[in-house]
Amino acid sequence: MSRVDELLKQMIDVTENIGLVVSEKKRAGKKVVGVLPIYAPEELVHAAGMFPVGCWGGAADISMATKYLPPFACSIMQSVMEYAERGVYKDLDALLVSTPCDTLKAISQNLIYACPDQKIIILTYPQNNKMEAGVTFAKSEFAKVKAQLEAIAGTIISDQAINESIEIYNDHRRALMEFSEIIANNPGVISAVNRHYVIKSGFYMEKLEHTKLVRELSELLKEKTNNWTGKKIVFAGIMAEPNGLLEIFDEFQLAVVGDELAQESRQFRTLVPEGSDPLERLARQWQNREACSVILDSEKKRAKHIATLAKAKQADGVVFCQMKFCDPEEFDYPSIKKACEDAEIPLLHLEIDQLSDSAGQYRTRIQAFHELLGN
Repeated sequence: MSRVDELLKQMIDVTENIGLVVSEKKRAGKKVVGVLPIYAPEELVHAAGMFPVGCWGGAADISMATKYLPPFACSIMQSVMEYAERGVYKDLDALLVSTPCDTLKAISQNLIYACPDQKIIILTYPQNNKMEAGVTFAKSEFAKVKAQLEAIAGTIISDQAINESIEIYNDHRRALMEFSEIIANNPGVISAVNRHYVIKSGFYMEKLEHTKLVRELSELLKEKTNNWTGKKIVFAGIMAEPNGLLEIFDEFQLAVVGDELAQESRQFRTLVPEGSDPLERLARQWQNREACSVILDSEKKRAKHIATLAKAKQADGVVFCQMKFCDPEEFDYPSIKKACEDAEIPLLHLEIDQLSDSAGQYRTRIQAFHELLGN
């Protein structure tokens, strides 16, 4: 087994065995906080000496979650509620829930009822993030989260500890940016499935450890030569899952050279700015975030961002992964479609649903898109 394969195996193993990761942390005496999409100040969890673990749903047969959500709710949140009802999260010391969309607002309250013995920490972001009043509000929300995390950890979280955690997380973001750039410059050097594992595994590993693995992998991939003869695409949307979907892109030699997915690059493309007040720094990071479906975007910057990204990466097309029943993403799609048309970039619209097997439909649509790009 090559060193590249060894590194990928480590990342795949933690991603496919999240329960084991949590159990090992608990046995080591570490408290674990589940973090729901899309944005959360993980640095505060880290600074408290606790371990944040991503809660992004997954494949599940929905039965118990129907008590809380209608069938037309986002599939990520349906599976999160199903897992909560089944006790999948019972070993977590808390759940941290931000509320940038209507469904997450409902989930924050549903979890309080569904998990009465678990601490639910709710963070409300100002969706108009450019106003100074929004910065002040975000800072006050981070202060409330910090106080609740201190109560769980049984310790005071110092400003120094938060600033140190911010630097660790910023370095992790830079490592993923560098990795993404290497893949963009050498398409096909890693499969779409493995590219996803590299990024997603960061939700289930200590950031220092994951940063080290990503940097080592990046250096090894720099040395690999790959005369790519296929096409290049950019992903947009909330997430590009399941693996069966990504395997179809690999099958048709469609290399992923960039993304603006909420589960991927939106997590690491915006660094926390410099400063001495850590909560102000986190609030300024929120102010700096843009081109996102769950943040006020009256100028439709996201549409232009996606088209510009595709051009910059010399992509042959854009694949919009529309999370089923996600209203913010549906609202953005018309402007994204127009921006791609204006830039003469082919666009494929795929409906993503964690709760159903749509491999056959995906294959037909992707094959047709591949033929379009070939012509």
